[in-house]
Amino acid sequence: MLEKRLTTHKLIIGLVLTLLSLTMFVPIVNILAKSLSDPAKVHLLQGYEIWPRGFSFVNYEVVLSNPIIGRALANSLFITIAGTCFSIFFTTMAAYVLTRKNLVFKTPLMIFLIIIMIFEPGIVQEYLVVKDMHLLDNLWVMVLYRLINVYYLILMMRFIEEIPDALTEAAKIDGAGHMTLFVRIVLPLARVPLLTIGMFYAVAKWNEFFKSSIFLSSQENTVLQVLLRQFVVEQDSLALVGAVDVIKNSNIAQLDFGSLKAATIIIAIVPILMLYPIILKYYTKGVMDGGVKE
Repeated sequence: MLEKRLTTHKLIIGLVLTLLSLTMFVPIVNILAKSLSDPAKVHLLQGYEIWPRGFSFVNYEVVLSNPIIGRALANSLFITIAGTCFSIFFTTMAAYVLTRKNLVFKTPLMIFLIIIMIFEPGIVQEYLVVKDMHLLDNLWVMVLYRLINVYYLILMMRFIEEIPDALTEAAKIDGAGHMTLFVRIVLPLARVPLLTIGMFYAVAKWNEFFKSSIFLSSQENTVLQVLLRQFVVEQDSLALVGAVDVIKNSNIAQLDFGSLKAATIIIAIVPILMLYPIILKYYTKGVMDGGVKE
């Protein structure tokens, strides 16, 4: 077997991809280095250094010791997990229904969905709807908010249409109904697109802060992204450590503000970054693995 030779074309592509990866990887590692540096030595970090000066977990101890942070993190996890599961299920179910050949009013329904995707309602109208549904300051409002993304729905429809008719016809001969077809055939074969769309939904749910800041008003129901914006963007350190903690513990007041921000950012991005290694391993597997050959 002939060995593959490294061509100039492949070398250029590899270098470009490496440089692009570094532009994303180095800033994240730099933030991590700031968060782990000793507060007394963090000022020695210059530019995009990736190795911490000294070593200390004090920034994480301060951030995680605040009960508000723990509550906000739990709320964000609940919204992300529950919202992603509901969105995946209903998106796939809607895609299955819209791909049925004998569906009545299929074209008007698709036109209506396209209009919804293009013309989004205003924030005032959304707020009034949420208020009338008595979901203000309720975590379920963010779970149900934009439950189905029309663009992801169309992607799922395109995949379901590629499922061989032989599979569904054979199941119908055996007496399978629509629910059996959906659960026993469509969902198992849609593993890769489900994971892909699910990742998109999870990232959107996790990073949503604007609507969360409007619909969730109480401190008990706040989410991590809202606190992160208050602390990092608005420079409100009391939102993170609390005025009482600053007064009681003088060491908190002596901490480096930039290091605290770095630790908060790391806490906010690590949970969502953990999804990528889990999901990417399925991309190399065949979409129709286990199907029939025609």
